Amino acid sequence: MPTISFRTVRHGCCSWALLVAVGCTTTASGVDGGGDTAASETSGGDDGGAPPPGCENEGSEGATAACLTPTQTAEYYVTQAEFYFDTLDTSAPEENVPDYHPQVARWEWPPWLLLTAYGDAPMIEGNALLKIIDPSTVSARDCRFFETQPFARCYVDFVYEKDTTPCPIYEEFTFNDAGEMTFIEAWSYLPGLSPVTEADMWGEAEDFPRLANRIPGLGNASGTLDLQSPYMAQAAAADPEVADFATRAADWQLWWQDAYANADPNFFEVGCGWMIP
Repeated sequence: MPTISFRTVRHGCCSWALLVAVGCTTTASGVDGGGDTAASETSGGDDGGAPPPGCENEGSEGATAACLTPTQTAEYYVTQAEFYFDTLDTSAPEENVPDYHPQVARWEWPPWLLLTAYGDAPMIEGNALLKIIDPSTVSARDCRFFETQPFARCYVDFVYEKDTTPCPIYEEFTFNDAGEMTFIEAWSYLPGLSPVTEADMWGEAEDFPRLANRIPGLGNASGTLDLQSPYMAQAAAADPEVADFATRAADWQLWWQDAYANADPNFFEVGCGWMIP
């Protein structure tokens, strides 16, 4: 269960419209590995016991996010999540920007376009542009801290100028030991488009299908990814969604453009619930 909850009502702008901003950003690249060899099984915890649920390759550069424990206060993680929405918020202070890792990634599940940003510069530049080209308000936010990754999880409603019907989103935020935001994962909070259920509103079940806890590297101390590492290769061979992420991250703008070109023309309206597919 979450240890602390904050609920705020503010104004904002949604990241889904990044489709018109992608060409203005730069890319982040993978980091070369240092010779680590992927383990065939998860290692034990620091005390020699079993690793935390979902933790793989603990203590290595290929560790998954579930291996990490909070190093900051609950308020810190919630504030960082709020800052993310502030970067998409036409009324929020311009200085409210999360402490992003240089390789921060944003993965938005269908009908959105999967990897929609990779790198701190694309994230910051793209979100700033969205305030100009597709302004909106965030009418409600419910962001909470959790003691397991992702440390911050939020329900928000975006209300766009082009359609005042709320666009409901569930979004999660993963962090490294320094408190930098490393991974952002979002779903449309509509029937059939979200894995959350009334029985598990905050994705606490061990089998919750988030991608963030399956990507090797997000659980090392810095949260730095090596797209060419043996850990990534091993995970990709076993998990097609990890493989898809690694492929897209290698040239995220190219793959984003491909996703946009092949998307349903009404994907935005479907994701916001304005149109029934």
